[in-house]
Amino acid sequence: MHIPLAAVVVAVIINILWGANPVAVKIALEAFPPLTSAFIRFAIGVVCIALWAAIERTRLWPRRGEWLGLIILAGLFATQIGVMNWGINLTSGADAAVLTATFPLFAALFAHFMIAGDQLSPGKVTGLAIAFVGVGVVLTGGQVPTGLSLADVGNLLMICSALLLGGRMIFTARLVSKIDPTRVVIWQMLLALGAFAAGAATFETIAWDRVGWRPLGALVYQGVVIAGLGFMVNAWLIKRYSPSVVVSFGFISPIFGVLLSNLLLGDRLTWDLAVGTVAVGVGLVVLARQAQRRPEA
Repeated sequence: MHIPLAAVVVAVIINILWGANPVAVKIALEAFPPLTSAFIRFAIGVVCIALWAAIERTRLWPRRGEWLGLIILAGLFATQIGVMNWGINLTSGADAAVLTATFPLFAALFAHFMIAGDQLSPGKVTGLAIAFVGVGVVLTGGQVPTGLSLADVGNLLMICSALLLGGRMIFTARLVSKIDPTRVVIWQMLLALGAFAAGAATFETIAWDRVGWRPLGALVYQGVVIAGLGFMVNAWLIKRYSPSVVVSFGFISPIFGVLLSNLLLGDRLTWDLAVGTVAVGVGLVVLARQAQRRPEA
């Protein structure tokens, strides 16, 4: 596959940034609880995307027939983000980075049933199997489980989040075939903000004594770089090249997520985490290469 050098560089950078997101979420959770953190993050993201839409002169108000799909998507979005933040709050940043990166595996499974012409092939199944072996190693620590710790619960929540994210990606793909992508992304955030705010006000309290530059900087990173810049760069890549440009470099995210977790959070780099990371990365590469192949006529 021919990919221009500029697209390669941008795709590598954006995947590094995405790999850092679970670490940023973990740092923000030091002061801001899961739903509060989600509300602040996506409030910032909405502002960034609204500015992008103004520059691109994109219509943001949905048309009459678009509301139902956007509401369903926002429900999926709010649920997935809430589960993800709760999971990250319980597990390590390194485990969260690896398990978050598995969402393309679940997207491939959903696509098999929901997207015409995107069925699983033997090659895709091989990639899925390799990656899920890696997931199993991360979940069990390479040992036979003897109990269920809070970290184990967090890891299971991360798998649920990845499953929801994979399904949301496929549902989003169906929506953007009929609705402008900018409108889809901003409304999934806008409609979810109310749920995040209500949950935060009812169940959560900010740890004001822990509010400092680290959690605040992590929230700004999530809102501006991931929810804002991440969307814009992704749209730029897809518009000019192909979705496979981003997918092909997806293996970078868990690697850098694990390294940054060690650097910023002090997470240990154990053998089982290394094996799991490599297996997930290899599985993503195999899956991406198979997805780029057109079915034979």
